[in-house]
Amino acid sequence: MLTTRLIACLDVVEGNVTKARRFEDNIVVGDVETVVAGLYQQQIDEVIFYDILASAQNRRIDLETVERVASRVFIPLTVGGGIKSLEDMHLVLDAGAEKISMDSMAVKNPELITQGANEFGRQCIVVSMQVKRVVPTAAIPSGYEVAINGARVFTGMDAVEWARKAEAMGAGEIVVNSIDQDGTHQGYDLTITKAITDAVRVPVIASGGAGTVAHIAAAVQEADVSAAIVSSILYSPRMEKLTTVAELKAELAHDYGIHVRPIVAA
Repeated sequence: MLTTRLIACLDVVEGNVTKARRFEDNIVVGDVETVVAGLYQQQIDEVIFYDILASAQNRRIDLETVERVASRVFIPLTVGGGIKSLEDMHLVLDAGAEKISMDSMAVKNPELITQGANEFGRQCIVVSMQVKRVVPTAAIPSGYEVAINGARVFTGMDAVEWARKAEAMGAGEIVVNSIDQDGTHQGYDLTITKAITDAVRVPVIASGGAGTVAHIAAAVQEADVSAAIVSSILYSPRMEKLTTVAELKAELAHDYGIHVRPIVAA
């Protein structure tokens, strides 16, 4: 039986981890090396590193910071932000990443998904999508629209159809991040997450909104995700009470019967 993965997602700005609510009002959590070292010590399963300003500033990802983060963790590290070519992918992987995440550039240049999958294997290519509830239309029958450029630009693309296309182009995993739920601690948007897990065969990762263990369990049991992003619950200053990876895993296993990778005693 495959284990459910718990993934910490780090939104990085100038070497600091930040947290936003619905993609606005970013606050600094701490130095990325310190934050990631603490998460690794807690035995988080994976880490995603997003250089969230790279695309907006039209620059390459901060490779020096990626290298420093990679030197602190020995678990799968996914890196995204400002990746526009195969050359960029090579540089990020050489800096220590195991997987490449694409969001806006995947929408703008879907062929880049295929190029990456052909070059490195589809297990290396993660497509992340930012989705927002809208009134269903003929063009957006699911009622969820894909946004890019930090959720500032709406594409007119249906989220479920984009997920199917991304898989066909070579994506090995898909992250579904709800703009409406992001940073709210009110739970994932299970409606769109479940719609996408039903539509594709590759692993789907729930993102945006986790505030309790019950939210994570619901994503696994009701939306059939393979992994859940759990950043705020671990370190956000906006949370009234933080928890640890060990506490999350213990409750998921004991209270919900969810198979997780066990914590190894030091």
